[in-house]
Amino acid sequence: MYRHDIRVRYGDCDMQQVVFNAHYLAYCDDAAMCWFSARLGGRMHEFDCMLKSVNVVWHRPLRLGDVATLDCTVSRWGTSSFDVSIHGHVDGEPSFDTTIVYVSTTPGAPNVVAIPEWVRSAMAQDERLATR
Repeated sequence: MYRHDIRVRYGDCDMQQVVFNAHYLAYCDDAAMCWFSARLGGRMHEFDCMLKSVNVVWHRPLRLGDVATLDCTVSRWGTSSFDVSIHGHVDGEPSFDTTIVYVSTTPGAPNVVAIPEWVRSAMAQDERLATR
């Protein structure tokens, strides 16, 4: 599991004084990219992926000043795609759950390719997930 914290800023909130729904996806994207960078390190430029689909389930809104903790895991490995599950919470209280399906592509181009073994190994170093 990779853990990423985000503090809710004034500009993230809408007229209802809660985080505007699109910002949840931006938070998830930031957490995933920081995770990929931390795990892949200097080889980050050798791997690319594109979002295929995303599902978000809200439990409670995030509000100005909240520090949201996003726990990221790979919940499924396919041949060329993988699912990243992100559990967002504030002080342990669930806020949202997101599942993102990513597709592995050639760096800089949208050509679908198999996920390299070194990427699977680096991303699953905590989970040791089996390939499905």
